[in-house]
Amino acid sequence: MSTNLPRIALVLGDPAGIGPELIARLLSDPQVRQQARFVLIADEAETRRGMDIAGQAFVFRAVNSLENLDFADDVPLLFAFRGAAQGEFPRNQASVIGGRYCLDTLEQALRLTADGGTDAIIFGPLNKTSLHMAGMAHSDELHWFAEYLGYQGPFCEFNVLDDLWTSRATSHVALAEVPGMITHERVLEAIQLIDNELKRSGLAAPRIGVCGLNPHNGDNGSFGREELDIIGPAVKAARAAGIQADGPYPADTIFLKVQGERKAFDAVVTMYHDQGQIAIKLMGFSRGVTVQGGLPIPITTPAHGTAFDIAGQGKANVGAIRQAFEIACRMGRAVAAS
Repeated sequence: MSTNLPRIALVLGDPAGIGPELIARLLSDPQVRQQARFVLIADEAETRRGMDIAGQAFVFRAVNSLENLDFADDVPLLFAFRGAAQGEFPRNQASVIGGRYCLDTLEQALRLTADGGTDAIIFGPLNKTSLHMAGMAHSDELHWFAEYLGYQGPFCEFNVLDDLWTSRATSHVALAEVPGMITHERVLEAIQLIDNELKRSGLAAPRIGVCGLNPHNGDNGSFGREELDIIGPAVKAARAAGIQADGPYPADTIFLKVQGERKAFDAVVTMYHDQGQIAIKLMGFSRGVTVQGGLPIPITTPAHGTAFDIAGQGKANVGAIRQAFEIACRMGRAVAAS
């Protein structure tokens, strides 16, 4: 048994989307299987369907329980499970059944990893409409994860493109609400969270750039004082705490500083969702990863969605889930070593 390899729990995501195909492509790669040990928590028929769509197959070993798993070799384990989802899964559309299946399989992965049976979780793309139809009352899966784990500390969705990370002071809220939510404490917390997570992923001294809120950073208070009164002081407080933070920088230029060989920052903290998401998706949509940052266990997923429009056609790009795997491995190794 290879005890030095991270143990990863895998979930297919919404069966109506491209998740089953992506997981099939990932686990069919011998190089991937050599870097980690896997347990796939999934309906067996959906697993095989994903292989058929991908045109790629992998051998698995069925297990009847998630207790005392034996990761003896590079053959993935399959715990055949579909939870309370009954009947046929609708294809290429949101559904109660698909959402219930996602929540139930994720719950198994969360329990397993929180109990130390695995070191990290990777899940295929989810559809928030399906999750809400199935009864998830939270705005997104990150808040659902936190509640399930009983975690009451700070957390934030991080988006990662290759070796560039982004976090944000506000996330899934209406744009009209953003200015009132930008506080010293919230900005400092966002900086601290991504600094901690980058160190957790293996980077000893992260360099963090912080974005302003207003056009041109408010032009020295001419149209907005958040940069002067809130964001700038939060950056100074982060530096006083030993974090390599700098800013604020205007939103329309900060991402120019993270490209090419003279990359200035390892991470960018933005003030709201689209400040970072537009840049990251333009720079590499097919490689973007979401990290459920701040939680006590590592959880990663492709940053793209379920892609209902191409699901079942064998066209899914494996780039993002491969990147999610690489990050989960780094974070999982840190967990295993702790």
